[in-house]
Amino acid sequence: MSDQDQSQNFRGGQGQVVDPETFRDTVGTMDNTGKRKWVFPKMPNGVYTNYRTIVAIVLLILFFIIPFIKINGNPLILINILDRKFFLFGQPFFPQDFFILALGAITSLVFIILFTVAFGRIFCGWICPQTIFMEMVFRKIEYWIEGDRNKQMKLDRQKWDTEKIWKRGLKWSIYIIISLIVTHFMFMYIVGYQEVVRIMKEGPLANSTNFLVMVLFTAAFYFVFAWFREQVCTLVCPYGRLQGVLIDKQTINVYYDFKRGENRAKWKKGEDRKAAGKGDCIDCNQCVVVCPTGIDIRDGQQLECINCTACIDACDEVMVKVGFPKGLIRYATEDEIEQEKPFKFTTRMKAYALVLLAMIGFLVFLLQDRGIMEAKFIKPAGSTYFVRDGRISNSYNYTLLNKSNKDIKLSVKVISPSHGEVSMDGSQFIIVKRDQITKGTISISFPEKEIALSKQNIEIAVYNEKGEKLDEYKTYFEGPFKLAF
Repeated sequence: MSDQDQSQNFRGGQGQVVDPETFRDTVGTMDNTGKRKWVFPKMPNGVYTNYRTIVAIVLLILFFIIPFIKINGNPLILINILDRKFFLFGQPFFPQDFFILALGAITSLVFIILFTVAFGRIFCGWICPQTIFMEMVFRKIEYWIEGDRNKQMKLDRQKWDTEKIWKRGLKWSIYIIISLIVTHFMFMYIVGYQEVVRIMKEGPLANSTNFLVMVLFTAAFYFVFAWFREQVCTLVCPYGRLQGVLIDKQTINVYYDFKRGENRAKWKKGEDRKAAGKGDCIDCNQCVVVCPTGIDIRDGQQLECINCTACIDACDEVMVKVGFPKGLIRYATEDEIEQEKPFKFTTRMKAYALVLLAMIGFLVFLLQDRGIMEAKFIKPAGSTYFVRDGRISNSYNYTLLNKSNKDIKLSVKVISPSHGEVSMDGSQFIIVKRDQITKGTISISFPEKEIALSKQNIEIAVYNEKGEKLDEYKTYFEGPFKLAF
């Protein structure tokens, strides 16, 4: 948004254009030389802050207990890329199911797009792990040790005396411990809690590579939350850039009602502000000092705003004190602020919703249709047929993948042509363990008269104990070359 466009967005009660004094076209946490300006946000209080705290507590509890939850003996969530083991809601997924996971990822992306088009960056302020850990864990510890905004700024300015050393040392030590704990739990989502416990018991000497990886990730977490902080949201996170493409005038965001607030002026007791041509904003700056990304929400929608609602609570508190209605800063759409139009489900939102529903339906179909068993029967390279007692036999290497949560006893049959016999090393069944791949060799034979071609197509199926067909596989059967007359 240009300076001219921005200035047109701020109109006072008499309709005149008010040039915003604090409008900027640079990153809010850097000065003109590119040097970082450290943000010391004031501790927020209010209804939205309380709601966000409840949401954060619930999500943190889930984060720390999910690695220990199992469904049918499987972890609730496990993303083990190295060993190619994937579990979602206790259901195993294998590399063969990668297309389903890819479609699920695309569906999630469409959902994020639809959610952002309708509700802006509410995810960033309420659910994003970066925000939750920063504002609800690390920032809380900082308030507890160093105090609120003014005390933190004073401590930052003072020399490295005894007070500053022990406060900063205590804060950084706790940050390291929390980063270490978060790293261990993050690894539980990758290798499982049993493996993490085993590594911890055996010690770093027996698991030097794993230990080094954990140290590096702990250092990364510490760096992000102790120093990089809001820069993750403003400089690194791609979602912040994505919102600039998706958000329009019908998107719900945290907005300052400039029509009601301008012309802003300091509070004077007993003054008739409307008669004086002044708006409801008393220019107390509380919405600015409470912002964790260091912006002024009164400058309009900005890249750094994560919709954390801290400015809403701060402004509402001031409005109550001066006797004005709440909602000078609130969740609203730009059209609602500028033209007093209520929120509506736009054509673009409807289109995204239809695409999302179609993809969800197709994803559900694939999950239902993927089956619980995947069977393959491949002739070994270089192998050929052999003839015995009037029957022609071929050997096949089988690979059986059990996608269910229980062991399955399988029988193998040739369903086309119908005269094939299967030999499995003296056994009639193959037991495939849950979530496992079983490999082996079988022999299939046909009467010579049934094999009319040197390479004849056949179809092999696997059945469970109840006689239900679980999967089938088409391959070929080799026989002697025969001339056709």
